[in-house]
Amino acid sequence: MNILIGLLIPFLGTILGAAMVFLMRNKLNEKVEKVLLGFASGVMVAASIWSLLIPSIDMAKEQNIIAWLPATVGFILGIIFLLILDNIIPHLHIKSKEPEGLKSKLGKSAMMVLAVTLHNIPEGMAVGVALAGAISGNSSITMMGAIALSIGIAIQNFPEGAIISMPLKEEGNTKSKSFIYGTLSGIVEPIFGGLTILLTSLVVPILPYLLSFAAGAMIYVVVEELIPESQVGKHSNLGTIGFACGFILMMILDVALG
Repeated sequence: MNILIGLLIPFLGTILGAAMVFLMRNKLNEKVEKVLLGFASGVMVAASIWSLLIPSIDMAKEQNIIAWLPATVGFILGIIFLLILDNIIPHLHIKSKEPEGLKSKLGKSAMMVLAVTLHNIPEGMAVGVALAGAISGNSSITMMGAIALSIGIAIQNFPEGAIISMPLKEEGNTKSKSFIYGTLSGIVEPIFGGLTILLTSLVVPILPYLLSFAAGAMIYVVVEELIPESQVGKHSNLGTIGFACGFILMMILDVALG
């Protein structure tokens, strides 16, 4: 039951965020958007460190492996994995006019959803691998620690859901359609989380590598997309403040509950 709850909590964050399209008349305020993007970045960076990289290093020590090796190898592979996806999956960032990835005949709305979906893949993997670590009985990750990560991801998914559903409404979609698209962008999280748990249960020794792999993938998203979007144009200081708040909140969640 805890596993199912842990997998679904982040998805619930996306659903609630996407539902903001029914409550907000106009587009998301630029200052608020900066804060939310920075906040999401802070949560993901803190989660990568406290919930993924540090446990990866601790597990390596327990397995009598060179402590930094799994963290380094997994982190690099996670970066490469997202880099490949970024160049293959056709997607369009919210404030960009030029689509990225392979050429496609997909509509603008579909490609905007794919851009956010790309963010959510490493987040789902991060939750899945943390839950797998708790299930395996490893002392480096507790079930409460895994749930703390899940809650942290859900908190940062809330603004992500709003940030995708509101622009979709501006593009001419109905509120219902914008909500559905925003919700679907987060469905990959429980899916990839579940797949990661299955993979880890088959090959427990790779857990330290999967933890750092998820960290690398998340950091790629932060550095490649979230931070640049929070810093471009005016009010960049709000993005920085949002980052600090997100980082502190995720750190407290992990330390207090982990």
